[in-house]
Amino acid sequence: MRNTNEMELIFDSRSANERFARVAVAAFMTQLNPTVEEVSDVKTAVSEAVTNAIIHGYEQEVHKVSMHCRIDGDLLFVTIKDTGKGIADVAQAMMPMYTSKPEADRSGMGFSFMEAFMDKVMVESAPGQGTSVFMEKRIGKGRSLWTTQSL
Repeated sequence: MRNTNEMELIFDSRSANERFARVAVAAFMTQLNPTVEEVSDVKTAVSEAVTNAIIHGYEQEVHKVSMHCRIDGDLLFVTIKDTGKGIADVAQAMMPMYTSKPEADRSGMGFSFMEAFMDKVMVESAPGQGTSVFMEKRIGKGRSLWTTQSL
């Protein structure tokens, strides 16, 4: 029998809830016995995705953001979804240093951070319909590398 589990949260697009999403995903993934680095990586990626939904998707208006997490074996899948303004050119938005809000001191590194900290990142978006960020990370990789190297 495979180790599977899932959870879903729906919360207001308020900046305080970015921290809530980080803590929730960290608590959910503890069942995989992750390393501290793996927890930190996932929390950072979730933080970036939720912040993008709040700042760019809803432009600071209060609407709903959803986070769906699923475990299948040693894989953690996380989806962050908003129904905000969407992204016209996803490829451009995912370019390092690109920001649609330079006046707001946005670094344009959100998607780059997500890609650096997760094994896979996919973005689906349509103007006026919102954005979904799908992320995946194998948990336990770092631990097995450490054990192999220490032998």
